[in-house]
Amino acid sequence: MNESQTYHHVVHTFGPLYNENSRILILGSIPSPASREMGFYYGHPRNRFWQVLAYVYGVPLPESIEEKKALVLTNGLALWDVIEECDIIGASDSSVKNVVPTDIPSLLEQTRVERILCNGVLSKKIYDKYQLERIGIPAIKMPSTSPANAAWSLEKLIKEWEKVL
Repeated sequence: MNESQTYHHVVHTFGPLYNENSRILILGSIPSPASREMGFYYGHPRNRFWQVLAYVYGVPLPESIEEKKALVLTNGLALWDVIEECDIIGASDSSVKNVVPTDIPSLLEQTRVERILCNGVLSKKIYDKYQLERIGIPAIKMPSTSPANAAWSLEKLIKEWEKVL
């Protein structure tokens, strides 16, 4: 087994992004190595998350972390992940094991969140397993904006995300 196939214990290194006006919570699984290095959500240059949001809200593509934060908060969104820590190989969702979930109920107490979107299959699976019964808000599974989801073009992603945002 080479180094790229080795499990690593990963701990979420940055907190959720929200404010008291957040109405829609978008949940990923756990930050990718690129996101952890950057210290912010959807940091992989080929992840289409920021392109999708910019198009849906009719704003220029945000470049800096501050611009990304403004895009999220200005539009009543919140960002977080469903996994606080886990063992994972690289950025492979299919390798995730030994999950410790995030404390989503504490975030909800400080917001107006009424809708929860899961960015991809793993986040929905983990949300349903650890959070749904506690929270009582069914999450909507969205097509992943990850570059690994090559079956979905940017145009298809935008159309699907536009329906719920």
